[in-house]
Amino acid sequence: MDNSAALALVTSVIMHVTWNLIARHQAREAYPLWWVLLAHLVLLGPWGLYSLFTEVQWTPTLVKWVVISASANVVYFMGLRRAYDYAPVAFVYPLVRSSPILIALWSMLFLGETMGGFAWTGLFVSVLGLLVLARVGGNAHDIRALPWAMTAMFATSIYSLTDRAATAHIPGFGGLVGFITIGYFASWLALTIDLRRTTGAWRPQARISMPVTVVGGLCIGLAYALVIHAMRSMPAAIVVAFTNAGIVLASLASIFVFKEKAAWKARAFAAFIICAGLLMLSIRR
Repeated sequence: MDNSAALALVTSVIMHVTWNLIARHQAREAYPLWWVLLAHLVLLGPWGLYSLFTEVQWTPTLVKWVVISASANVVYFMGLRRAYDYAPVAFVYPLVRSSPILIALWSMLFLGETMGGFAWTGLFVSVLGLLVLARVGGNAHDIRALPWAMTAMFATSIYSLTDRAATAHIPGFGGLVGFITIGYFASWLALTIDLRRTTGAWRPQARISMPVTVVGGLCIGLAYALVIHAMRSMPAAIVVAFTNAGIVLASLASIFVFKEKAAWKARAFAAFIICAGLLMLSIRR
């Protein structure tokens, strides 16, 4: 792992932890995903789109990646939105983040990326930890969220693959932000239409606070742009797996900082399993 990729991943994880901890305490009826996507579009969208349209050469291949990535983003956010209707973040999000194995399969089949057996084992171990964490965070009624969470997970594997492929066509970091912005704009429109269909309103009736909106908008876009940047020099599946360190840190913070003691031993054990898998990935061969 080169220094640039390592720094990008560390920064991304910090942003991921920040947003994860904030999201855990937002009211579901406030529709926080809608607000933070809008914040990204307002705060970072103009810069990112300007960079994208002035720095890259538009080829049919790049257009294809943009269309596939944006479509997968729409499916991801809609699936995530539906899953949160039935279950809490503690159950849904670890399931959605269990995509690295699928990403590794797609990367091997379509991009020719290969990994050794030790790396594959590390991926399986880290995903096992995520499944344990989801099991601890849910109950029997949350099973209704499972199809939607799995849909979001599958969509994650698709846009991760296309975003990795797109890095060959986008030289600068600003262009990556712009690439993400197109997908986020499509997702925000889809969420807005869904909101109108289900509530009759064009925006959520409740709001999240302005500081939360701004921090969430900055984190949700910049964190993922950093992830794509790290994919320039590392396999996409391993990059996405390492970002799951954010879930570990958020879980530990909830136990030791916010004193959320419910099933804390099981959550700590799940975090240990995830860390074991990530350790194997860090020394992969």
